[in-house]
Amino acid sequence: MSSIINKDQQHVWHPFTHLKSAETPVHIVKGEGAYFYDAEGNKLLDVISSWWVNLHGHCHPYISQKISEQLHTLEHAIFSSFTHEPAVTLAERLIGHLPENQSKIFYSDNGSTAVEVGLKMVLQYWHNKGIQKKKFIAFENAYHGDTFGGMSVGARNVFNNAFENLLFDVIHIPLPDEGNIEQLKDTLQTWFTNHNDIAGFIFEPLVQGAAGMLMYEAKYLDDLIAICQNNKIICIADEVMTGFGRTGNFFASDYLTQQPDIICLSKGLTGGFMPLGVTSCAKFIYDACVCDDKTKTFFHGHSYTANPTACSAALASLDLMEKEETWQQIKLISELHNEFVKKHIGHKSLSDIRSKGTIIALEIKTEEHTHYLNRASESMASYFLKHGIIVRPLGNVLYLIPPYCITESELKSVYTTIEDFLNQL
Repeated sequence: MSSIINKDQQHVWHPFTHLKSAETPVHIVKGEGAYFYDAEGNKLLDVISSWWVNLHGHCHPYISQKISEQLHTLEHAIFSSFTHEPAVTLAERLIGHLPENQSKIFYSDNGSTAVEVGLKMVLQYWHNKGIQKKKFIAFENAYHGDTFGGMSVGARNVFNNAFENLLFDVIHIPLPDEGNIEQLKDTLQTWFTNHNDIAGFIFEPLVQGAAGMLMYEAKYLDDLIAICQNNKIICIADEVMTGFGRTGNFFASDYLTQQPDIICLSKGLTGGFMPLGVTSCAKFIYDACVCDDKTKTFFHGHSYTANPTACSAALASLDLMEKEETWQQIKLISELHNEFVKKHIGHKSLSDIRSKGTIIALEIKTEEHTHYLNRASESMASYFLKHGIIVRPLGNVLYLIPPYCITESELKSVYTTIEDFLNQL
């Protein structure tokens, strides 16, 4: 065992890891394109984009260059009462891609804090208006991060059981579909008519990531947003995972007719190079904090707010996102996923198979029901690692969310390995 692994096991606490039964971690020494290289010299295809963040692959030379240039100019600066070009330019360019009702960009550190900022914006808005509204609506099976606000609007499950008595109450509703949409609309309207305390509605648009890549249609989400906004309920789109091309459009919100009032971004924002979070909002939310009363200030911030180095990484990633070649790759991945889905619908080893854009999910049949702690996760991860492929199943849900630099032949080789795996079950 290498000294790094020994020291890791002595000193490091890994996230989302069952410490008693965890296997020895893989020592990664290099990343390039769609691949990792471990300390044993193995080449590993990273088809989960190192947990959904690496849009363009590892160590992309263009992003690396831009970060290096920024480090020799301005590595960090206080962002209260000061500003700098990377943050201003990034805000301007993001607004240009976001839905047209988005007006301001607020910077934070990661996806959880981007969501926390969005929730606080909603509560601050109603507080500044002198109206007591504090309750949120969210979907069942939701995951919105690990801060206390994010846990509160998330599903009550293994992620937050230890903290349940500290979380604020939330109304959780099922994902909308053809069979329940009319009932959901009637239920919401009844609540809004009989209660005056509902402040906001938060959702992962079109794909619920940590829930097992659950997917639903934009038209039903449109219906729910419309009824919420007609009743002055502020709508938050958590696009931390779905943003930057993952669903086939720049943002999942681009599929919607009704636009959210607040949008939360992170993960792919910097192409996987630096931690950074963004919360954008409509003008009316920002305007509620513009007044003579200093107590109505939005008192939120982070030491690394709008870090120039992180902003430069995000700008470089945006440069790549705006290239036609990137969208050709997104289209290719999406089409290949769709073909694979059609080919394997009804497979004896699958309960379901689905895709949206560059995301594909396979729900493996097991003796256990489908859930995050399904024991199939470890055996699947081990099987694919032995075949040079990095996956991180969500229980018995195997998914791919590859970097956009993956080639057709590489992706098809992964499909072949998946087929071999399914046929052995």
